[in-house]
Amino acid sequence: MLESLFVPTLIVALAEIGDKTQLLALLLAARFRNPLPIILGIVVATLANHFLAGAAGNWVAGLFSPLILSWTLAASFVAVALWTLVPDKLDDDESSSFKRYGPFLTTLIAFFIAEMGDKTQVATVMLAAQYPHFVLVVLGTTLGMLIANVPVVLVGNFAAERLPLTLIRRLAACAFAALAAYACYQALQFGGQI
Repeated sequence: MLESLFVPTLIVALAEIGDKTQLLALLLAARFRNPLPIILGIVVATLANHFLAGAAGNWVAGLFSPLILSWTLAASFVAVALWTLVPDKLDDDESSSFKRYGPFLTTLIAFFIAEMGDKTQVATVMLAAQYPHFVLVVLGTTLGMLIANVPVVLVGNFAAERLPLTLIRRLAACAFAALAAYACYQALQFGGQI
């Protein structure tokens, strides 16, 4: 049961380092210089976004046989592992158009939008499809986002400049590859049960 919490936490925390939402957190921290409303905005936006993503993953899991779901998850985890190796860039207008709403609302809107179609949202869909405890998956992916983003908000550019982003991206890709291998193992265990 705790695997449904800890694996998503670790996967998303690793995948989020160097991600565009982490860059967005850095920009928001520099712009508003008020960490608490930014952190609260990240929490609310991530819970809402990942709840929707987790619900989608949970729903998809019920549509397919365990064999087809396992092979689909394996292929998806491989794709996200490769995607994780590509550094993210933040579009200038992604954070600038909402500044007039204050730190909490700006962060809430910007983070929710930035997470749409992002690798951590896709990972949340896949993890919710793989693990049976939907709420724990959503809490785990949200916790992973906070582990990666709260330090950036609190210490700003200091931490971001000193992190070995290439190494961290590679570790995250390896974690997704391990999940792909596990999904393949599960598919082989299901054998011919379509």
